[in-house]
Amino acid sequence: MTFPENLRYTKDHEWLKLDGDVATIGVTDFAQSELGDIVYVEIETKGKALTAETVFGTVEAVKTVSDLFLPVSGTITEINPALEAQPELVNTDPYGEGWMIKMTVDNPGDVEKLMDAAAYQKLVG
Repeated sequence: MTFPENLRYTKDHEWLKLDGDVATIGVTDFAQSELGDIVYVEIETKGKALTAETVFGTVEAVKTVSDLFLPVSGTITEINPALEAQPELVNTDPYGEGWMIKMTVDNPGDVEKLMDAAAYQKLVG
């Protein structure tokens, strides 16, 4: 299981990569392994301003459906178009081609409050 050092993490198993005030967000390697084979990703919040911890979509695996929680407040600007045809990208490349959304972050300082790789690794054991 991998925990890239350049990302920040949440207790809900989302990762965030910040570039200026634009964040790319997805689910962690741990989350996708716990969920199993992902068959559908539903995100209908593009263009919406949401607060941290708000549900921004769902991911459906063979055995379960899980909510996706926004790590920080901001406006969702893009949804990964590849996931519609290939939701399994979340399983095969969670930190790359399996990203879920891009958003403009209200306060980039909030990102620093998220866990670093070492803290997240401790959380998931």
